[in-house]
Amino acid sequence: MTERAVTERITTQAFFDPATWTVSYVVSDNATMAAAVIDPVLDYDFKSGHTGTKAADQVLGYLKDKGLQVQWILETHAHADHLSGARYLQQRVGGRIAIGENIREVQATFKKLYNLERDFLPDGSQFDHLFKDGETFRIGEVEAKAMLVPGHTPADMAYLIEDSVFVGDTLFMPDVGTARADFPGGDAATLYRSIRRLLELPPQTRMYVCHDYPPKTRDAQWETTVAEQRAKNIHVHDGTTQEGFVAMRNARDATLEVPTLILPSIQVNVRAGHMPPADDNGVAYLRIPINALPKGAAAQTGVKPS
Repeated sequence: MTERAVTERITTQAFFDPATWTVSYVVSDNATMAAAVIDPVLDYDFKSGHTGTKAADQVLGYLKDKGLQVQWILETHAHADHLSGARYLQQRVGGRIAIGENIREVQATFKKLYNLERDFLPDGSQFDHLFKDGETFRIGEVEAKAMLVPGHTPADMAYLIEDSVFVGDTLFMPDVGTARADFPGGDAATLYRSIRRLLELPPQTRMYVCHDYPPKTRDAQWETTVAEQRAKNIHVHDGTTQEGFVAMRNARDATLEVPTLILPSIQVNVRAGHMPPADDNGVAYLRIPINALPKGAAAQTGVKPS
């Protein structure tokens, strides 16, 4: 657990998971103690196939300690670098699991890749709510807005809550840059337009990222501002053209490794954190397609996935 940011209306608590470089958040309404959890993590040991709940239990402990009532568990997209802890949290503290409505496209793509069971329908029904672009919702008395920001994947959403925006993988800290756009359904030009949409928010808007891959000169960070991104983001600062961004992004993506947990994580995350149905022996299995996913030019080189 890390520092809290408290404003007049909301409190934001960040949780950094060093195993996956992921930042999860709890955003609560100071007046009603209603809360939303954003991008929770379920631990997964790739070698043993065991899941764990250390990261999610930190969130759970905070919720209970502060007496918060969870209304929403918000996913910014179907993550490729960690398993979602949404279902684990929901079973313990409630809340509606939500994601952008374009998750249906992601589900359809990966149902084919994994040859998922017939009963798995790519219709988003695994989630409690699918947000449309621009849809508003409430966390207690606080109004929030879902913003469609595709490009990294077709289903990426950002959540604007008061003066804070939670951008998922679309943008990273200014000295790290932007998300990759080479996943199925990703597109660098679309990503550029989504980023410019975020950067049109008021300059003082707090921006919270979902991952940090820090250089050796600093510790992990996750809070910046729209103004700082516009001035300093190494990939997309003011003056960067779409053409220039697309050329940079496509060239860089060609050098990036495949994320370590992409194959186990996506088949869980498109199910809103559910594990696959158990076989007749009572054991659930994750499917690993052989020679079906492009390896990536820098596989096993340790290049950071940004």
